[in-house]
Amino acid sequence: MNTMKTGVLLVNLGTPDSPKTKDVMKYLTQFLNDPRVIDILPLARLILVNLIIVPFRSAKSAKLYKEIWTSNGSPLLYHTSQVTQELQQSLGADYVVDFAMRYQSPSLESVMSKFQKLEIKKLIILPLYPQYASSSTGSSIQRALEIVSKWEVVPQIETVSEFFSNPKFINTIADIASKYNHNDFDHVVFSFHGLPERHIRKGDKSCTCLASDSCCNTINQNNYYCYRAEAFATARLIAEKLNIPSERYTVSFQSRLGRDPWIKPYSDYVIIDKAKAGAKKLLVFSPAFVADCLETIYEIGVEYQEIFEEHGGEKIQLVESLNTHPMWVETLKEMVLAKQ
Repeated sequence: MNTMKTGVLLVNLGTPDSPKTKDVMKYLTQFLNDPRVIDILPLARLILVNLIIVPFRSAKSAKLYKEIWTSNGSPLLYHTSQVTQELQQSLGADYVVDFAMRYQSPSLESVMSKFQKLEIKKLIILPLYPQYASSSTGSSIQRALEIVSKWEVVPQIETVSEFFSNPKFINTIADIASKYNHNDFDHVVFSFHGLPERHIRKGDKSCTCLASDSCCNTINQNNYYCYRAEAFATARLIAEKLNIPSERYTVSFQSRLGRDPWIKPYSDYVIIDKAKAGAKKLLVFSPAFVADCLETIYEIGVEYQEIFEEHGGEKIQLVESLNTHPMWVETLKEMVLAKQ
């Protein structure tokens, strides 16, 4: 009798199938129509996304994607595919490892269909977002469970909701950053992807979210799943590992969209402030991303570099994402084995 295998599903956010405007439009349409991403009334979201954001943003976004596209295609897709192969090899024949994108290809539906046909004994769903957010982790787990709920046989299911404090995750970032001596830079910035303030307030049961400037400075039972608090905790752990004093670094948030208030401070404002204060060299981490993508390669590496220079700065050095680093593969393996 053959031993039933354990399925491991890695989930990342997604990427257009190509940098062509029509493919970027298709990606943005699916992404931004997710009610966990733009959490407003359905009719308002329909009008905002399909009649305003997508038509006016797609061509501009397509130009940016063309800037980062490589011979291997989308960096996000390539790195996620490669780390999946590495994890499969590391875990061995008792596991079936695959990956899906929450939006676009390979779709959750198509990859989950493969697992269904294999009749696995257990499915471990591991979204590749270190810090929990409803619009990323929550959306990915919800959609995966919706698909499984329609199966005739539902296997045992385990999920990973966050891993921001995983020691091996922190150690991997520190190892990648070790090539850069933070003392050679005027300041260090930990730039995380941003979220609307309402997103984290909706998940707050204590009614203290953003009540003060210091509410995210520690992790406790009230804010454990607060994205902003987890981001600050991630930065603290990395800084401690690399012996970066608290006065030498700033935590900030990038990629905001629209006019509603997003969690602060904003990364571009921090970059400008540091340049105006006389900083010439900044070291920038992006610990919300496990694979380099548009937000790291272009937004930080190109756009923020231009902003920094415009205000008197000289060089922004981006610390590369985890991508396919061997310690990252070991981190993923450890998280999978912990669910067995």
